[in-house]
Amino acid sequence: QEPEDAQRTALLLRKQWSLYGVTPLYGFSDAHLKDYARMLSAAIAAEKQKGLAVEVGVELDMDIKVAVSSLPELKGRDHDQAAILVQLSSRSPSSPKNSEKKLIWSGWFCCVSGDDLSKNVPEDFTCLPLFLANGAESYTSIVGSWFQKTFDCCFRRLAISPLNLSWMAAMWTACKVDKTASATELVFSVPGLLQPLDISYAIHSEDAKALWDSVQKTPGEITQEEVDVFMDCLYSHFHRHFKIHLSATKLVKVSTAIASAHCDGTVKFLQSEHLTGVLMLLTELAISEIE
Repeated sequence: QEPEDAQRTALLLRKQWSLYGVTPLYGFSDAHLKDYARMLSAAIAAEKQKGLAVEVGVELDMDIKVAVSSLPELKGRDHDQAAILVQLSSRSPSSPKNSEKKLIWSGWFCCVSGDDLSKNVPEDFTCLPLFLANGAESYTSIVGSWFQKTFDCCFRRLAISPLNLSWMAAMWTACKVDKTASATELVFSVPGLLQPLDISYAIHSEDAKALWDSVQKTPGEITQEEVDVFMDCLYSHFHRHFKIHLSATKLVKVSTAIASAHCDGTVKFLQSEHLTGVLMLLTELAISEIE
């Protein structure tokens, strides 16, 4: 990566992103990003004119700047559509005119190795099936509805099923990380109780990797059977020590040195070198939801 690209990719790390699936955008063009920024800026100003408090405790005459840019480095394959980053930054009326604007909301569209979707789409459409947002939901809603109206697309919030979380646990455990890597942590929710109860299960990352290596038959490939065996081994180890059947609970969160994901559809990316790998999995998830 170029230093500038690496710097922009670093902006995506260690933030909590909410996931959305997006249907193909009609009439979208990379050549008009500056125009889109200007139009979106006008749409946000119009929303504020209506007297809607955009965010509690924020003055309404705040000056919001919109930037829309391309992130060509976020591709799985050469013919993937470049990711599109949308950033809102502001300066409150009380701060000096020449002071730096502060980033208040970010969102980005991407399609990492999602060629199966783009093959079947007419050429007036652009496939960017995964959208990630960080910041106040009110901004996500304004930006989302502007894109929906302008490009005739539809946004849908993504949840992550326990099955997909177990795949993430296996895939991220399979990645090589350094010896000081944080532990792999799985959080399970116990159903049917009046008070919510979560069970947290932390495994030393080297132990988790050794277990995965003993389960995996073909390096570089992962099968459902291997994921099931991996999870069953973890369950039986836990049962041996605590006499609790984790198979009767629901997996709600996975945290590893690579990334963390929660069943409510939020993720955090922790390592830039594994970013495209994680995005490939999330792109697949988004495509399966919108098809």
